[in-house]
Amino acid sequence: MNVIREGREVTVARVYLRVSTDEQDLARQEAIVTGARATGYYVASVYREKASGARPDRPELLRMVADLQPGEVVVAEKIDRISRLPLAEAELLVATIRAKGARLAVPGIVDLSDLVTDSGGVARIVLEAVQDMLLRVALQTARDDYETRRERQREGIEIAKRAGRYNGRKPDLVLHRRIIVCRAVTNPATGAPA
Repeated sequence: MNVIREGREVTVARVYLRVSTDEQDLARQEAIVTGARATGYYVASVYREKASGARPDRPELLRMVADLQPGEVVVAEKIDRISRLPLAEAELLVATIRAKGARLAVPGIVDLSDLVTDSGGVARIVLEAVQDMLLRVALQTARDDYETRRERQREGIEIAKRAGRYNGRKPDLVLHRRIIVCRAVTNPATGAPA
């Protein structure tokens, strides 16, 4: 979707920012919003999320996809901010974005959409295939990176356990107290108040 701003037509962008945990900060990615505007996009909305990219049920991602209009662009820092899902699920997410008439604008992913639009015949087929292949490689690379990190983390924990240096995750005492209160006021057999 394009809008008229200051007498010229500009493309509407929806910016998606994501980090994996509540402890991480989105501040580093905020420059993407400024960059999108500097590139000439009209930023309709910014979606900020603290959730794993390996989860398909991220509320802000789902809200962004629902908000997309034909002709709009999804802007993100890297493809792994949008998805670290297994390839089939990642492709489904991208297909959903494309079905809304939107496209991705992510550094590291060559966007051949303008060339495809201007081409016909065999050239168009080849360009579309190359675009899809590059996107699939990037999506699979994001997933592979996620799995490699998790494996290294498991290995590090095992090494620390064998050396007697691993104590596990610190207990969440606030959550523990809430559970105790809930159990005290709830009948465990029926789930009803005691």
